[in-house]
Amino acid sequence: MSKKPDNIVFNEEINTYDAYLKPYATNLSSPVIKITDSISWKKQNIYKANNQFKAEYDELKKAYQSLMNKYQYNDIVYNAKFSFEPIVGKEYHLYRRKGDDLFLSILTPNECNFNFVGSFRLTPDKIWQKTA
Repeated sequence: MSKKPDNIVFNEEINTYDAYLKPYATNLSSPVIKITDSISWKKQNIYKANNQFKAEYDELKKAYQSLMNKYQYNDIVYNAKFSFEPIVGKEYHLYRRKGDDLFLSILTPNECNFNFVGSFRLTPDKIWQKTA
């Protein structure tokens, strides 16, 4: 059997013409197959994806920091001394004694001369929320 010209699509293994089976055009007048530049597309989308990940990370970091602040406030207030049962929704004031002892009071900062630390409100879920 003689060798067919390059423009003829003939499969010698199965001894038949198989241009119709190819996933690409085989005619001489077919458009040229060009390899697209996917590197710039990849770089651009990697940059966008990384920015999205960074934005989500920053949001999580901010939420974590907020949660840790709430935890620290609760830890401070619950470890402070007080001799009353706080009422949900009421505002209480945290003060520091000279010996670094913390105590919770109903007195506002303008009603006393103690070292004021902050004001807190007890929420219905028993979490102390800093108000001032």
